[in-house]
Amino acid sequence: MSEILNIAGQTITVRRYHTVIVGAGASGMNCARRLYEYLDHASVENPQRQIAVVTAGLPLGASRMSGSDKQTYYKMGTSPETPDTAVSFAQSLKAAGCCHGDLALIEALGSLPAFYGLVDAGVPFPHDANGAYFGYKTDHDPFERATSAGPKTSKFMSEALEKIVRRYGITIYDHQETVDLIAIGQGPNRRILGILTLNRKSIHNTAPEFNFFYCDNLVLAAGGPGALYQTSVYPLGQTGMHGIALRAGLTAENLTETQFGLASTKFRWNVSGTYMQAIPRIYSIDSDGGRLHDFLADYFPSMDDLATSIFLKGYQWPFDPQRIENHQSSLIDILVYNETSQNRRVFMDFRQNPLGNDRMTEFRLQDLHPEALDYLTAAGAQQTLPIERLAHMNPLAIDLYREHQIDLYTQPLEIAVCAQHNNGGFSVNGWWESSIPHTFVIGEMAGTHGVKRPGGSALNAGQVGAQRAAEYIAAIYRDRSVSDLPIGPDTLQQIETSITRLNHLTAGRPSSAPTPAQAIMQIQQRMTSAAAHVRKLTTARQALTDAIRLYHQIQSTGMAIKENQDIITAIHAGHLALTSIAFLKAIVDLLQSGSGSRGSHLVISEDPAFGIVIHPNIKDPDRDTPLAFLPENTSLRHAIQQVKWDSSQEHLFSCHHISCREVVRHSEPFESIWRQYRERQIFRASAGES
Repeated sequence: MSEILNIAGQTITVRRYHTVIVGAGASGMNCARRLYEYLDHASVENPQRQIAVVTAGLPLGASRMSGSDKQTYYKMGTSPETPDTAVSFAQSLKAAGCCHGDLALIEALGSLPAFYGLVDAGVPFPHDANGAYFGYKTDHDPFERATSAGPKTSKFMSEALEKIVRRYGITIYDHQETVDLIAIGQGPNRRILGILTLNRKSIHNTAPEFNFFYCDNLVLAAGGPGALYQTSVYPLGQTGMHGIALRAGLTAENLTETQFGLASTKFRWNVSGTYMQAIPRIYSIDSDGGRLHDFLADYFPSMDDLATSIFLKGYQWPFDPQRIENHQSSLIDILVYNETSQNRRVFMDFRQNPLGNDRMTEFRLQDLHPEALDYLTAAGAQQTLPIERLAHMNPLAIDLYREHQIDLYTQPLEIAVCAQHNNGGFSVNGWWESSIPHTFVIGEMAGTHGVKRPGGSALNAGQVGAQRAAEYIAAIYRDRSVSDLPIGPDTLQQIETSITRLNHLTAGRPSSAPTPAQAIMQIQQRMTSAAAHVRKLTTARQALTDAIRLYHQIQSTGMAIKENQDIITAIHAGHLALTSIAFLKAIVDLLQSGSGSRGSHLVISEDPAFGIVIHPNIKDPDRDTPLAFLPENTSLRHAIQQVKWDSSQEHLFSCHHISCREVVRHSEPFESIWRQYRERQIFRASAGES
């Protein structure tokens, strides 16, 4: 039976649950599934009534709407003749630094149970006649750990898991836009008691429908900050809720480490893997459609170097400053960016092979470097044209674009360097519990990856984190301690504060306030120009100042609402404004510490004499000298930057660094482990501190 509150002029329906999971992607659905199973095994009566999944839109989000030519799932090796260990897996996850070793080991140990759980759920990962799940190498992967169910792997995962969740009878609340997390208490006594949501379908009603999901445990699985960048391959609709979580008091880690790579822009999709291995022509045109230019030829010494780098971009897809010098594959990202920053449009054309200039020979497959030629020969991909090679190696990659009215047989594909994934997120311990007890963070919202990660490890991390959170909740937080009690005055006050803030945010006057769309456009343009894969300290500092100014402006004047749909956009703009400040504050703090170029971003040297020249023909726009970038300060690989909301600070956030925890190796007798398991000591010895 629902309970009704009337607060700040709004009617709010209270819904009580033991655990609420925010987000209906692959990690959120797996957490709901596993939590039901753990509670059922513990003989909890009607476990389906204890759990609710809350989402802004079931078909939205990165799990349902994003991927690449062969979306990768990274796990411990299962190829019959390729030995692997969990410790080796963990070392791969933390190889680039800023990654907790104990969490890396847990992700390794949990990878096979999570993988086979997906197989049992019906995800069509391929195996041979003997039942062997062969793998392949992905980026930053020393072994054949990767597997795939095709370009829609994560979509298959979330859909298969949703079927199980529905079969279990767990309630899914769709169309619920999260307005705020309702938190009370300070310091170690802080607790998030639920989420306030607005029914997106009710915004056209005279009285919009608000819900307060009152819960003992909260699991945040709402994905990455997808709307933060203008040039982005995150699917439209993937907004994230980082600003809301930061304001509630959750500690974030490694927000500086966003991954960037080449992607199509009309239909947002990563052009990794066989899209590049087919070696298409890449050219640019002026913004008005004039002057077509095969610009790569201006920067590579020969056609075989140029074509081989395009090929290598396939499995070296993420932009990496360590792969720029000596005409390596990430030089291509910089050259594409150089064109687009001059308002030129860049295209991949699978109907033609790469074209050079007068000093180059024509493209010939047999001239490729051995790494590329041997691969294409082994794959039987020696056809004349890129579209023919792509069709031979991966026809699904062509079909995918055809589903979105783009025919690679008849038209080129516009591309840019896009934000794709944030390797940072919120701090978690070994059970994926956040810095606030009873609140867990899983999926891309959890900051477990460090500076770089093997391709596909994000899907594994989401599944393992979901399992760990569900197991801990069922074992330690099984009993209801809050949601059966009357709602206290502090909680009511926080709900009123949230409603009042929303009312003010949407009450701006057109003459003095930006529209929500205008505010988001400012945020996205600022982040793409100052916080993407090319960064400079002076630019980042100015961007931080401008971001704070916008935040204070919309807090003061609100935003101009012209139609009902603008209410949802205003909610997004409000928390994206705060998110952008946190990211920029983190970036400025890191650059000031002398981090240099690392992960998927390079840092422009303020003095070119102390940097690495990208290419003699690429000039610094601020001076008539070759553009140079700073090398990585590898001494910082052993520390993790944390960011926390602090309204007393000038920049609204404080930053500090903690040491990375190492891989914890256990060598105990079986009987000892068995006893610890029986007595539930394993939960009291959770890895790390959130």
